[in-house]
Amino acid sequence: MKQAPHVAAIHDLSGMGRCSLGIVLPVLSAMGCWCSALPTAYLSASTIFPPSDRFVFRDLTGEMSGSSEHWKELGVHFDALYSGFVGSAEQIEVLGAFLRDFRGADTLVMVDPVMGDWGKPYRTYTPLMCEKMCELAELADVITPNLTEAAILLGEDYHSAPRTEAGLRIWLERLSEGGRRSVILTGIHPEKDMVGAASFDRESGETAFSAAREEPAEFPGTGDLFASVALGELLRGRSLKQATARAVEFVGRSARRTLELGTPIREGVQYEGLLGELTEIG
Repeated sequence: MKQAPHVAAIHDLSGMGRCSLGIVLPVLSAMGCWCSALPTAYLSASTIFPPSDRFVFRDLTGEMSGSSEHWKELGVHFDALYSGFVGSAEQIEVLGAFLRDFRGADTLVMVDPVMGDWGKPYRTYTPLMCEKMCELAELADVITPNLTEAAILLGEDYHSAPRTEAGLRIWLERLSEGGRRSVILTGIHPEKDMVGAASFDRESGETAFSAAREEPAEFPGTGDLFASVALGELLRGRSLKQATARAVEFVGRSARRTLELGTPIREGVQYEGLLGELTEIG
């Protein structure tokens, strides 16, 4: 029997809110992967919740370094290394060392360069962290930025981000660094009332676009959900185009389901009832 793909999931853990490891672990597990978590930080709630004097944030850089050393002693092999939110510039350097240490000849490295959205860096991100994240992305086989993060990676003004397919193809090519890495660019609007993603596959050189109906809400955690589904499909041997399309479709269905159920937007998308669909290999 074929062994389940082993994924190192390097993300934060939010005690409240559907995001980060709270999404990554169940989604990849449903898709047949074995996940080993390397938490970057603990937050009492996702940043979408209102600021509070009781908000808890614990940086876990020391624990990351210690876990990495222990895993090296154990001789662990990973089929994929998948990173998301990080809490400091020092932590990005630790993460870079981890990717270099555990990257095997057949290991897929996916970096979700979590830095911001809607044209602004997240409040926890400094200019130095953005610079370090650009360096970390250099180690990736696949990156999954949204338009804000793509602008930061390219050193461009977010407001100059392209909206046409022709313009997006140029950005994808630049983000790929001349075809060195694959790119999935999320949060694009190819048509009115549609939202989706554009991809560039370094293996085939193919650029593709996928979109679903845009729902009237902005959900936290959808980037984590999208990248997790895409990674799960890639580990099944799907092409980047196929993986992107599946992720767009699943996130869209999860958003629609959440609005139908009427749960608070800040809690994130209710994907749990759809997890069974991810176990199916169509």
